Amino acid sequence: MLLRRLSVVLTLAALPLGLPITAYADDYSAPLDTAISDLPVSSEVRTGYERTKFKLWIDADGDGCNTRNEVLLEEADDAPTRSGTCTLNGGRWFSYYDRVSWYATSDIDIDHVVPLAEAWDSGARTWTASVREAYANDLGDHRSLVGVTDNVNQTKSDQDIAEWLPKYDKCRYLREFVAVKHRWRLSVDSAEKSAMSSLAASCTNSTIMVTLAR
Repeated sequence: MLLRRLSVVLTLAALPLGLPITAYADDYSAPLDTAISDLPVSSEVRTGYERTKFKLWIDADGDGCNTRNEVLLEEADDAPTRSGTCTLNGGRWFSYYDRVSWYATSDIDIDHVVPLAEAWDSGARTWTASVREAYANDLGDHRSLVGVTDNVNQTKSDQDIAEWLPKYDKCRYLREFVAVKHRWRLSVDSAEKSAMSSLAASCTNSTIMVTLAR
C-alpha cells in the first residue's frame, strides 16, 4: 500500500510549504542519548496558540482519503474495506500506548506524537500557516502520527514527555518523540530534556535516523 513511507515526495509536493526542496534532502542520525543531547533547550511559549492554526485533516494526494484515513489504512493490522469517498468499514487496529486492539475507527484517535500545542510552544508559533499544515498532516515519517485508543489520547492531551508517558512501550514513545522533534527542528524545555535523559537511561541506545522536514 503506497501510503506514508512511499508517499513522502507526493505529500510534500502537494503542500504549499514555500520551502526550498533541498531542505528535504538533509538527514539526521545519532544514538538516542546523543539525539536527546542535541535538542536545543528553550523556554516554551504558549501565547497565541489556537488549535485551528494547524489545519487538519487534508487530502494531500487527492485520492479521496484525508490524513486521518491514510494513517488508519497504513496502520491497520486487519485491513478495513474502503468505499465511496474513503469510507472505512471493518478492520482492526492495535494501540501500542495501552496494548489494546480496536475494531471500529471511532475508537481510534490519530495522535500527534508531539502534540500540536507542544509543537507551538517549541517553535511552530514562528512558522507559516502552510508549514504548520504540513506538520499537522505529516505522512512523510511514520513516527509523526500514530493511531491510539481515543480516551488514552485525550488523557495525553497536549502534554510533553515530562508530563505524560504511555503505560507501555515507553522507550518506543521516547524514540518517536525525539525523532519528531528533530524532524521539525523543535526545541525542548529543561524539564522535558531532563525527563528524556532519565528515561533514556533505561532504554537501548539505538540510533535515531530522521529525514528533516524543514
